[in-house]
Amino acid sequence: MNDHHDPTRAFILFGALRSGTSLLRLMLNAHPKITCPSEMDFLVDHLNADGHYDLAELRADRIYRAHEALYPKNPLPNPTPQSLVDRIAGQGGDLAGIILHRNLSEALAQFESIPVVHLVRDPRDVARSSLGMGWAGHVYYGVDHWIDTISDWKAAMPALPEDRRLVVAYEELIKAPQETLAAICTFVGLPFDPAMLTYDSGSSYGKPDPSLTTQWKRKQSAHEVGLVEGKIGDLLQEAGYDDSGFPIIKPGPIQRTWIWLRHKQRQWSWRIDRYGLFDPIFANSVERLGLPQLGRKARARMEATKIENLK
Repeated sequence: MNDHHDPTRAFILFGALRSGTSLLRLMLNAHPKITCPSEMDFLVDHLNADGHYDLAELRADRIYRAHEALYPKNPLPNPTPQSLVDRIAGQGGDLAGIILHRNLSEALAQFESIPVVHLVRDPRDVARSSLGMGWAGHVYYGVDHWIDTISDWKAAMPALPEDRRLVVAYEELIKAPQETLAAICTFVGLPFDPAMLTYDSGSSYGKPDPSLTTQWKRKQSAHEVGLVEGKIGDLLQEAGYDDSGFPIIKPGPIQRTWIWLRHKQRQWSWRIDRYGLFDPIFANSVERLGLPQLGRKARARMEATKIENLK
């Protein structure tokens, strides 16, 4: 890696949820000189203003607990972002890949001169995919986290010069995986390795499938696309995507209320179908009452079910 890059021997892979970060992570992790484990938003999610972790929140994080479970003989009593990344880098290879979906500016403040690969996917497909995860009940809300991630990226630009950032389109990764991966390797200072294209041999992910791109053209109505594009605004073109040509829709108060009700109804139907009736309602109720500790067992059962259904 170039001398001006981060001394932690790491790079960040930043992208919205449902943008293909898991697929790209598997490809990168298959490189013999890159260690790219699970997503690591816990690195910055639980930092206080003084740069130290809220240890109770950190240790309650499902992904962090899974990460720490890899090191039963070497726990970190007072972890820092640097010590956590050093631990990843110590697993082997030359580079550690840090997968983040949010809080990019905070991460850049923790790791001086670290390079960033920004993976972008068509937000209309992200919105549709979010429904399948139960995060939203309507595409109008399913695109919100994409907007947040793009806004995070734009806010981080002043601290990220051109030679430390690379934007990669999910669609190009799917259509031309070898060329796209080679460009990423060049950016982080490593040669392309054909092993990156064998990621599917050890995972539940298949080979890149072009049918997974522009699904919104087949699976969303003109009305839904108009709502999403109306909410995204200029961010669509800024991210490199053309508008659909459908009429832009910016709902008024009555239509927004109907969309919100439909969103909530579908969200709760998904949760009850996945977790049963009692646990999601009880956990949500005690949380609203300011007594989250009462819902600990319910949340634990829901989390176990979530882990069972992870791809």
